[in-house]
Amino acid sequence: MSMLLVLRRLNIPAVVQHLQQSAMSIYADVPKGPAIEVFALTQAFKDDSNPSKVNLSVGAYRTDAGVPWVLPVVRKTEISIASDEAVNHEYLPVTGLETFTSAATELVLGADSPAIKENRAFGVQTISGTGALRVAADFLHIHLNRNVVYYSNPTWENHHKIFSDAGFTTLKSYRYWDQNKRQLDFKNMVADLNEAPPGAVIILHACAHNPTGIDPTQEQWTELADLLEKKKLFPLFDSAYQGFASGDPDRDAWAVRYFVQRGFELFTCQSFAKNFGLYCERAGNLTVVQKCAGTKAAIHSQLTWIVRGQYSNPPAYGARIVSKVLNTPELRKEWMASIQTMSSRIRQMRTALRDKLVALGTPGNWDHIVNQIGMFSYTGLNESQVRVLIDEYHIYLLKTGRINMCGLNTGNIEYVAKAIHAAVTGAGSNAACPCDNKL
Repeated sequence: MSMLLVLRRLNIPAVVQHLQQSAMSIYADVPKGPAIEVFALTQAFKDDSNPSKVNLSVGAYRTDAGVPWVLPVVRKTEISIASDEAVNHEYLPVTGLETFTSAATELVLGADSPAIKENRAFGVQTISGTGALRVAADFLHIHLNRNVVYYSNPTWENHHKIFSDAGFTTLKSYRYWDQNKRQLDFKNMVADLNEAPPGAVIILHACAHNPTGIDPTQEQWTELADLLEKKKLFPLFDSAYQGFASGDPDRDAWAVRYFVQRGFELFTCQSFAKNFGLYCERAGNLTVVQKCAGTKAAIHSQLTWIVRGQYSNPPAYGARIVSKVLNTPELRKEWMASIQTMSSRIRQMRTALRDKLVALGTPGNWDHIVNQIGMFSYTGLNESQVRVLIDEYHIYLLKTGRINMCGLNTGNIEYVAKAIHAAVTGAGSNAACPCDNKL
């Protein structure tokens, strides 16, 4: 008698069902993967019925009313594109919409860039910044035989996975954040990069470092360029916040342009999710800078084959919006006003949060909040304090203490500040009901 028949007769349905499924499916032994923290937190926030809940986790802009914002210039351009009878849904070229890639490359390198004028730079449209990183990683691994990559500690969580999945075998981090001083740990950053072998790929955040919000100064960028040049390291810039960080695209691109000016060959991975509010449209660009124009045709052809094998060709909608805005002077001016609106609101929230924590007498120095730039703040809160905020005050943030400053607004900032004060001082929810905005 078979074991399955015995179990049926013993009336053990759960075991029987499991054995039946195991016998039927080749997927039965596939383990469940861990949850992606930021998306799990967003779902928990949506499921939470508490009226005082606050979402500081997901990296997306919110207005002072706490809602997503479609940039007015984006909405206007969408209507214009949709009304254009000449627009169709034919495939784009494998490397994307040329008017988009040219405009994106010019945005990051500058219109007067010698690399552009000398035909030493070009762009390839990608599936946002993530896609740009993966295409770059594949090219570096396959065609330049690069296997070593360094990224900051901490960094955007996907950097490790992208390069690991692309075949890199040595993945290391360099120190970046000083938790005690809550500032850039530049001395140890330099020490770690000094240990990198020649040819190693070094991921650098162009501006508004994710997650800390702390960037090197121009003097420190100069020292880093000296180091990378001496060690023959390959700079790969991740540029997800150009214009969104300071409100000035030229200022936010300073580091990339400086490295190009110094004569580096490099990649820059651009995303237009944040600075255009096109999160779901996945508009991205990989900018390639070379020493001479003679290598362009070969590099471009190999990037074409990488894209072909990954997703064949990119989507048109977001690229058409970005292209039209950047290539139309009056629309570009409106876009500049929008990014200044977003960046200034974030700065206001930084100042307000710091001031409220100081007024409450919250232990510690909170100046790092205003010294940081861009969407995120590495608050310095530890994991147990984060759990207090989530469990007792319904304030959702990453366990590292990273918060999205855009999730703060005039309606919730006092509540958040008082909750942080309670978490830091150990008062917890005993001090007041977490549902009470007068906490």
